[in-house]
Amino acid sequence: MTEDLALMFNVEKVRLAGADIALPRMIPIEQRFAAQQVDDIESSIRDQVAEHDRRSPVDGKRIAVTVGSRGIAQLNRIAIALVGALAACGAKPFVVPAMGSHGGATAEGQRQVLAEYGITEDSLGAPILSSMDTSVIAELDDGTPIHFDNEAAHADGVVVLGRVKPHTDFRGSHESGLAKMLAIGLGKHRGAATLHSHGFEKFDTLIPQVADVLLNRMPIEFGVAVVENGYEDIALLELVPTDGMLDREAELLIEAKRLMPKLLMSDIDLLVVDQIGKDISGAGMDPNITGRAPVNADKFHATPLKRIVVLGLTEHTNGNACGLGMADLTTQRCVDQIEFGSFYTNSLTSGVPDGARIPMALANDRDAIGAGLHLTQGPQPTPPKVVRIRNTLSMPRIEVSEAYAQEVADHQDMTALGEPHDWEFDATGHLSPLPAVH
Repeated sequence: MTEDLALMFNVEKVRLAGADIALPRMIPIEQRFAAQQVDDIESSIRDQVAEHDRRSPVDGKRIAVTVGSRGIAQLNRIAIALVGALAACGAKPFVVPAMGSHGGATAEGQRQVLAEYGITEDSLGAPILSSMDTSVIAELDDGTPIHFDNEAAHADGVVVLGRVKPHTDFRGSHESGLAKMLAIGLGKHRGAATLHSHGFEKFDTLIPQVADVLLNRMPIEFGVAVVENGYEDIALLELVPTDGMLDREAELLIEAKRLMPKLLMSDIDLLVVDQIGKDISGAGMDPNITGRAPVNADKFHATPLKRIVVLGLTEHTNGNACGLGMADLTTQRCVDQIEFGSFYTNSLTSGVPDGARIPMALANDRDAIGAGLHLTQGPQPTPPKVVRIRNTLSMPRIEVSEAYAQEVADHQDMTALGEPHDWEFDATGHLSPLPAVH
């Protein structure tokens, strides 16, 4: 396939043209964000579940605990602690994957997603009941059926675990969080596809409407809301009672938006993203960071930037390159990592094909970055403003080009961590990813 493309589009000449562009030296820097965090995850969960149990005993109840596919910090510790706390109160907990159509929209695929986060029956000490079968709980006034995971539907209680954060495709009082976990995560593939058929422009009212029906019809025991800070640490870990859950989630979303990371520089010519993936963001790379969104793009306000280069995919995205279409350039290596089954299933379910488009794919990282710089040059060349990030979750430690030296020095929340250095590529033009910083 690659050889055929080379013959059709003369990829070798493109590669050589990219190699002629000088890359600016880069400076490692630190961005500082609000850093509040939960110090003891296990104790926090244990104490809150015990307090709930004193008010509303769970002894003897079969309780389904939802676990999704997002890259929540310490997700395995949270899930294990939550299952353990319920068991300590006499409940019989089990886990259900609540991730809509993710994991290739198969029961085994969703079980595998959990395993990659370290969530297995052995680590939990409890069953994982993974099924794509659903029950229709009710219908909205317009006849839309509300699907709900069969295993959870037949439990004595359901505990909804989810991260509250800004969504990547719409704005509203409830975006990603407990309401969406109820409406779409537990709706499995059928429910997710049904609700996505309404379009994201309806989600600001549709998600809380469906969640409200489920909160009144199903035995929802409580929710566990996770809010992260800009360091991928847990800032808040809160047991949310069923009564008032939607109101409290709306408040937590405001806090999540305040705490989320961002790119602090004034403007960007070229953003180099080492990796995108569903474990990073539902959109592969978070539009709240990049400002690039396949729908409702006018609602996402971020640092102005001209071009984006995506170099590759994360391991845990399992070939799902959702969001790649928001980049201007990528690499042949990234395209070769794509597993089109899960990639297209997710995009078809969401009803947003734009994020599944393949941008211009260059032979290697060196050429993709060079081509990106070429596309940012104006008639009067100026020192290029280049920012490199590992992904849109790992934002405190990044690299910027020398053109930002004075801006970094003048900014109260940015600090240079070292001297300018050249980009380091191997013999094939491959650039090692920036290290993860915790």
